[in-house]
Amino acid sequence: MSEEKLYLKPNVVFEPLIDRWYAWAHLVSPATAAMNVFSKHLSVMESYIMAPGIHAEAVRNPKMRGGPFMDFSSDRVKEITALAAHTRDKRAGMIAFAKAVKELDKLLATEAKGFGLEELYARVPEILRGFVELFYDRNNNASFRFFEALLYKSDFYDKDAQGMAFWITNNDHRPFCLSTPRLDEPGVLHLPIPFTHPGIDELAKMRRVPQTLSYIKKVLDIPAQEETLFDSFFTAEPHRAYHTYSGDKIRMRYFGHACILVETRDVTILVDPLISYYGYHSAIDHFSDCDLPDVIDYVLITHNHQDHILFETLLPLRHKIRQVIVPRTDGGRLEDPNLRLMFTQLGFKQVTEIGEMETLTFADAAITGLPFMGEHSDLNIMAKCCHLVEISGFRLLFMADSRIMEPRLYRQVHRWIGDIDVLFLGMECDGAPLSWLYGPLMPRKMARDQDATRRLNGSDCERGVALVDIFHPREVYVYAMGQEPWVEFISSIKYTDESNPIVQSNQLISYCAERSIIAERLFGEKELLYERRETVPQVLAEI
Repeated sequence: MSEEKLYLKPNVVFEPLIDRWYAWAHLVSPATAAMNVFSKHLSVMESYIMAPGIHAEAVRNPKMRGGPFMDFSSDRVKEITALAAHTRDKRAGMIAFAKAVKELDKLLATEAKGFGLEELYARVPEILRGFVELFYDRNNNASFRFFEALLYKSDFYDKDAQGMAFWITNNDHRPFCLSTPRLDEPGVLHLPIPFTHPGIDELAKMRRVPQTLSYIKKVLDIPAQEETLFDSFFTAEPHRAYHTYSGDKIRMRYFGHACILVETRDVTILVDPLISYYGYHSAIDHFSDCDLPDVIDYVLITHNHQDHILFETLLPLRHKIRQVIVPRTDGGRLEDPNLRLMFTQLGFKQVTEIGEMETLTFADAAITGLPFMGEHSDLNIMAKCCHLVEISGFRLLFMADSRIMEPRLYRQVHRWIGDIDVLFLGMECDGAPLSWLYGPLMPRKMARDQDATRRLNGSDCERGVALVDIFHPREVYVYAMGQEPWVEFISSIKYTDESNPIVQSNQLISYCAERSIIAERLFGEKELLYERRETVPQVLAEI
């Protein structure tokens, strides 16, 4: 008698971890990972070990949400002590690497005074030699860049640190992931497998295509003592069926935060994937991965922040994705990891870079990369790109978290691309300071008054109005606000009606309404259908 084939339950979480910390992009790239392990993870763990009660009290204070506090009660000291010891032992090379980066920063600051740098190579810390190039900028400020591709081939990229946690979720609550590691908990299965493991794809396929338990257990090498827990992740009941879109229109579906699915009967484009799970009670209507097509032609990534590159969503979708399109960067700067290298290392088969004012064409559609200003604390980050998506002459512009500090830039862009039909703009205009995300990468701690002015801000009403007046959209949608409850564990955001981003976005919506422009702040889910046009896409061949 043949073995029964089962489905993976739709609310099983695929949580990627690196040394038990939530795997966001800065923990994948070897250089940024080393800096975060040394300057953040060890620091937070040591702080908790010394004063667990302070951490437990801090996480109960809404004003402390997103701060460097572990969301644990005071009785997890033994486990955190063990994790810290494991980190110092197994990641000693990464810790030495991070210390060497700080030493190199100090060397260049004190010894590179505008004269030739060749003699300084002999004084580069031994662990970094062969991985860095020294240079001056045009103001004679000395710095260095990594040969990042070599770092991925070195011992500093250790797949043994990677693992997956699987568990069934019944709600949206999770501790803030950048400050709280994943310890052993009842109902959570930890597998020490790399993110490229084929079992991740095979397990994800079982959401729609049933398979036998014996097959998937063998692929994932499930330990005997974990079989009972693993078996609880499966059901004989098929999921809610996905109906492939076959209409004549262009369908836009909002999945929450900055995640938009654009579909026609010929092509599917998914922007900044961050997908909620299906199968648990939620007071908020929302699309889930059950509402995604079987094939995703293009995934567009706007920038390298943890709420726009979410491997928890991307790894289970990997088997469906034909091509990932990422912003182009190749400077080797510590603060600006190469996304093409990163996605390729994680097993995505086709990863394409797109630069500013470059166009990729396919069938009757085109994707154009546009400049992305601001929202990166005035750091020289190149891995950021807005996307103009044009299908059958209909034009959608995804501006993500851009802060429009110089409207004249977009007047220049408008000369080339013309008016658009739909504008998507993030308006989280009270972003965190530089230190919140980039602090572990900095040579020294910034002065508080400087840090307070170097923020991860999106656009406010004035800057949104500038875009509306330049591009003359017929519809405007505010998105990427971090409001949905399933985003809170990575954004730490909770708004009230008096919160400035809500006030500012309300003002922009009112401005649009006064000019008969459809406008809305998206929340939960939204579906719209647009008429296709007969015109061919406008390609920027002159660029």
